[in-house]
Amino acid sequence: MVKQPVSVNGVVRWRDVGLADEAKHQQKERKMVVLRHEIGDVLRDVRQRQGRTLREVSHNARVSLGYLSEVERGQKEASSELLSSICSALEVPLSIMLREVSDRLAIAEGVAVPDTVPQEFAARYGRDLNEELSDELRKGLMSNAF
Repeated sequence: MVKQPVSVNGVVRWRDVGLADEAKHQQKERKMVVLRHEIGDVLRDVRQRQGRTLREVSHNARVSLGYLSEVERGQKEASSELLSSICSALEVPLSIMLREVSDRLAIAEGVAVPDTVPQEFAARYGRDLNEELSDELRKGLMSNAF
């Protein structure tokens, strides 16, 4: 630890400089993640992977082309109802789209998110959650996954 002089209103004080200050500085430099930008990026990626136009998706979602464009660019905060309508038009479950957004946020934040249900969680609730999914639901999620 090193002492460094700091002048506050003409009064010189000494403060400790070390690893803790570097960690705080790095946290402040971390870019803020804006949720609407991530949602827009995921929606645009899904639409483009399907080879569909903004016009086609906006018509099917019953939302104006300009508004959908603004949502995709992260300029507008979409309501849950609007997101549901857009996901329906893209034929992608809202939960899958939000999972993709969540994964991107975790990467941006440097957080490791497990891809499965932790054993402690399954044990706590007394059942294996994977067995709870019916074959039909599992097939539906896999066929709609992007």
